[in-house]
Amino acid sequence: MTGQGRCIDNVFIERLWRSIKYEAIYLNEFDDFSALKTAIKKYLYFYNYQRYHQALNYFRPADIYLKNTEKQIKK
Repeated sequence: MTGQGRCIDNVFIERLWRSIKYEAIYLNEFDDFSALKTAIKKYLYFYNYQRYHQALNYFRPADIYLKNTEKQIKK
């Protein structure tokens, strides 16, 4: 790939990191790297399994992923 026209691919990752920073990292103070790593893991679990997303018609990402994988398995 040449990389031309691929700037929009980065939008999803940038949005995810913005959510992590503003909803988890900036709101807390961490003593060490392991505490930060644990907080990010907890937030990613929350983001995928508990948080409803407007862009996904108020579904959780895990719901959509699991529904689509079950469809593929049944084929």
